[in-house]
Amino acid sequence: MRQRVAIVTDSTASIPLDVAQQLGISIVQLELKVGDEYNDERRVPHPRLAQAMRDGVPVETGEPPPPAFFWNYTDAAAAGVEAVISIHISEGLSRTCESARIAAAEVGVPVYVVDSRIVGLGLGFPVIAAAEAAATGATAQGVMNVLDRRLRSTTQLLYVDTLEYLRRGGRIGRAQAWLGQTLSIKPVLILKEGIIDQLARGIGPDRALKKAVTSAVQRAGNGPVDVGVEHFQFADRAHRVLTDLRSQLPQIRRVVLEETSAILGAHAGPGALGVTVSPA
Repeated sequence: MRQRVAIVTDSTASIPLDVAQQLGISIVQLELKVGDEYNDERRVPHPRLAQAMRDGVPVETGEPPPPAFFWNYTDAAAAGVEAVISIHISEGLSRTCESARIAAAEVGVPVYVVDSRIVGLGLGFPVIAAAEAAATGATAQGVMNVLDRRLRSTTQLLYVDTLEYLRRGGRIGRAQAWLGQTLSIKPVLILKEGIIDQLARGIGPDRALKKAVTSAVQRAGNGPVDVGVEHFQFADRAHRVLTDLRSQLPQIRRVVLEETSAILGAHAGPGALGVTVSPA
């Protein structure tokens, strides 16, 4: 069956490489500056980034330039698709969608740029669902319907050891009110309406992560659900969180355990952990 729609996303979606290759998802890399060195985020080793952040080395993130999108879109057009759906990190967190729109205006096929209003696997699972629909030969409208439903049903929670890194990057949203609290209070955050908001607090990381698991289970519903855990230099706890989720969610369809993109790590800081539930 001929595929009529191409799917493009960005590297903050945390989609495993084998899944992206299998479904033909094009991934555009965001950019990262560590000290004086610029690079695509995939070329920055996570341990090096984490150590640089602990050492106070300046770290900046940036959206891909329009040509990075343009070449992906023109390659899709050359392959004979009728449309491109380009789905990206929340505009409340990045100018990536703006860059994609500049490129879209220069391409000969329709390109629909979608602000997901989310990030990480909260973006990744809807993108995977859209790509699966596209692989069946669905029209652009059909793929958009699938994408919209999954974006609306998906919940992404975030644990951070400290709000300091989010504060430095200006990504802290309404959680700003928690700054100045005792360091023993560990925040659980939620990405809501495109910005980071407070959800709960725990005394120490174990209690905070338990709150994150409980909240994720409540939001997963009673049907099939995709579950993701992503972390930044926090592998042991990520495995434990996933074990807890598996024990409480009987209808898990797809599981992803990944170290998060370097871009997200640069904003959330070492020790951060994300939990995503996306009803299928």
